[in-house]
Amino acid sequence: MGMKASKEANLMEIGIYTFGERTVDPETGQLISPEERYRRLLEEIELADQVGLDVFGVGEHHRPDYVVSAPAVLLAAAAARTKRIRLTSAVNVLSSDDPVRVFQQFATLDLISQGRAEIMVGRGSFIESFPLFGYDLKDYDELFEEKLELLLQLRESERITWKGKHRPPIDNRGVYPRPLQNPLPVWVAVGGTPESAIRAGMLGLPMALAIIGGLPERFAPFAQLHRRAAQQAGHPVPALSINSHGFLADTSQDAMNTAFPAFKTVMDRLGQERGWSPMTWEQFEFSCSLRGADFVGSPQQVIEKILFQHEIFGHQRFLLQLTVGTLPHKKVLRAIELLGTVVAPAVKKALANNQSENQSNAASPS
Repeated sequence: MGMKASKEANLMEIGIYTFGERTVDPETGQLISPEERYRRLLEEIELADQVGLDVFGVGEHHRPDYVVSAPAVLLAAAAARTKRIRLTSAVNVLSSDDPVRVFQQFATLDLISQGRAEIMVGRGSFIESFPLFGYDLKDYDELFEEKLELLLQLRESERITWKGKHRPPIDNRGVYPRPLQNPLPVWVAVGGTPESAIRAGMLGLPMALAIIGGLPERFAPFAQLHRRAAQQAGHPVPALSINSHGFLADTSQDAMNTAFPAFKTVMDRLGQERGWSPMTWEQFEFSCSLRGADFVGSPQQVIEKILFQHEIFGHQRFLLQLTVGTLPHKKVLRAIELLGTVVAPAVKKALANNQSENQSNAASPS
């Protein structure tokens, strides 16, 4: 039994990520305190662990509408309250951080959680951290490349000698503590540039592809570029995660009615910053359909959609951003329960069945 379960789990890990949104609650019209948001967030992670989800991620932001600016601290609190769920950043904005500190924080998290920590690094979709920590936006790409190279070296060896352009050199220094996992998993999160997918592949690193709008099949080339670059560089094919917005309820109507006001608040605010027009119900409705980008609906709809996208991407992990905007806490907990107890087992079973069918077809003489 244990063997079969772990084999199924390896076909696809299913989890949740959040930025710890703190926006006005559509039900009460009130803005909750940061303290209350953290209390709810820890409860969400604890429940995700109890219902058997594989991964929980939290993203780093430096804005009033998100409470998580220090992912490792929050995840360490979660580590003490959970038993098996993997705990990851989603993402660390590596460009404006010090890779030595990031490595130390997540090595510490790894030891506290007994080997459940992961680092997901990215350039970050917001830029507040650059002026805050004294970096120049014109160095956006260079900072990320240089710091990722340093982070990977830190994970390779206990003592390090390193020299770069954006950080003082390190001369044969030890970096402690060392994590329990060797190597400590590092994922690269990619939004929409082919170069990022190729770089992740060349480094042999697993990639998280964020699909939060448009038609998902448009992103298939990124997965192909990632795999091809890894193979050309002589690496085994690294894992792929699809990260998307979504929300679940017992019925699709309840899921959509609950999620729409919160989604609209967040997406319209981003739209003002980035030049999109306000979200309409019709756009939202399409995004929730089988070929849209959002996973909002009943458990059955979400199962179908994950399997539909698996045909496109063949990915090994699916992470759902469950709180796009503030949602009623009880409904969020119900969504986590449905994802863990209904969706994840059904998806894993379907993929395991497909795999055994493919294997028996391959074994039978034509």
